[in-house]
Amino acid sequence: MTALRIDIFSDPVCPWCLVGMHRLNNAVAALPEDVEVSIFHHPYLLDANAAKEGENVEEMLRRKYGKDPAPMWDRLEEEAKKSGLELDMRKQKMRHPSQPAQVLIAGAEAKGTQHEVSMAMSKACYVEGLNISDPDVLVDIGTANGFTKEEVLALVTREDLQLEVEKAAADASAQGIQGVPFFIMGNKYGLSGAQPDEVFKEAIETVLKEAAA
Repeated sequence: MTALRIDIFSDPVCPWCLVGMHRLNNAVAALPEDVEVSIFHHPYLLDANAAKEGENVEEMLRRKYGKDPAPMWDRLEEEAKKSGLELDMRKQKMRHPSQPAQVLIAGAEAKGTQHEVSMAMSKACYVEGLNISDPDVLVDIGTANGFTKEEVLALVTREDLQLEVEKAAADASAQGIQGVPFFIMGNKYGLSGAQPDEVFKEAIETVLKEAAA
């Protein structure tokens, strides 16, 4: 059995993170059965000061980039489709804080469902258009992935854990991670962005060949 560790820095409100993780999943699914993959998630915050009541996504992007976000959304949808992921970027109308979601993702490591929770969180945001700072949404995701309702609510309502997420995200930025998704393969190789499927495949093959040698 060959062990492969993959670390991911991401934010559930980042649609490119969903595309990147989907492409990683495609590469992992194609691996031989004797490769045991462990995926660990680390928080990153695109906007640590996002308004609790949420903000209109289109208005936020127009302010940030100074232009209509429609062409950017179209390109993202086209890229997602290349990897078998159907997205409608007009479905999510609001940007909400992701600290509560990141707390649940961090807590899921102990349950052994961290990657599943992270994927479910990103899909809730961009496939279903849900508010991932809503405790009810977080309970649905958590209880489908090893948590009880009480455990989820105890985690996502703790301000101290949200502050820990903010610190970890700031530390990631200070260590040179300036954008997400960011992947570290086998504690050695970094991949930035939602790279094409073949890039993930080649990176994993390189790590496994070096491990075998």
